[in-house]
Amino acid sequence: MIVRPKVHWFRMLFVWRGSVLGLVMPRLLGILAISLVALAGHLWFRDFGVRLNPAPFSLVGIALAIFLGFRNNVSYDRFWEGRRLWGQLVIATRALSRQAATLVALPDDDPRVRHFAALLIALAHSLKHQLRGDPVHDDLARLLPADLAARCAAAQFVPVALLTELARWVQERRREGQLPDILAANMDANLDSIAEVITGCERIANTPIPYAYNVLLHRTVYGYAALLPFGLVDSIGYLTPLMAVFVAYTFMALEAIAGELEDPFGREPNDLALDALARTIERTVLETVGVPSADLPPALQPDGNYRLT
Repeated sequence: MIVRPKVHWFRMLFVWRGSVLGLVMPRLLGILAISLVALAGHLWFRDFGVRLNPAPFSLVGIALAIFLGFRNNVSYDRFWEGRRLWGQLVIATRALSRQAATLVALPDDDPRVRHFAALLIALAHSLKHQLRGDPVHDDLARLLPADLAARCAAAQFVPVALLTELARWVQERRREGQLPDILAANMDANLDSIAEVITGCERIANTPIPYAYNVLLHRTVYGYAALLPFGLVDSIGYLTPLMAVFVAYTFMALEAIAGELEDPFGREPNDLALDALARTIERTVLETVGVPSADLPPALQPDGNYRLT
């Protein structure tokens, strides 16, 4: 995710880091080359009686803009739903850690309360790794006992396995008389909320936008951008390269941004900062169960390119 301070509107025109300009620059140079070819062959086209008219491009451009807008809305909906689900995960983990620290008849520094907190933290990290396709062993080994870490790592759905361990912890506290039935039911409701988060994230990650839809839009954008200089050259002459590159930048950059947002859990610059979110959950859970602020892991910050992972 790009996180950078606001800049003056004029400086914003020349921002490079954090934009997709570097990604689309080679394609824009290709459009510039096509524009120069169209400009150089303009008189040659006239000699053969070929009259180029921008009217068809205007009609196609309007339709393409609407199509791209719809594509962008679909991608941003996926991005925002992913962020909302992780916000729900933060709420549920904070509620559960508070309940474990204050409602269960155990002191904050009891190993059983700290174990419950470690399970919550491990669940957040394991969900992040599952969505990104990364190995989860290191975080499990860091947070959990060796036998439990090995058993959870062997599961096909590690977050669900950890959720089951959390439910067993609640059941054990209820059976031992340290947690009344009604409070156990409240904690179970928060566990159900985490289950909704896991399933919602899996639905987004496992259901991409239909491939044929992406192919159609991609071909239309690049076909339009490549042919546009030939439609403009008769009307604006030497300004053709400038206008063609500007229009191509608008369409290509919008398609590139929508492509990044389509999978909000990846590692591209505009994807969700899952590392930072998981670290936030770790910090807030540990603090809730009594870990001193000085012993908390540091919050993640954007790197030199304003990227927060």
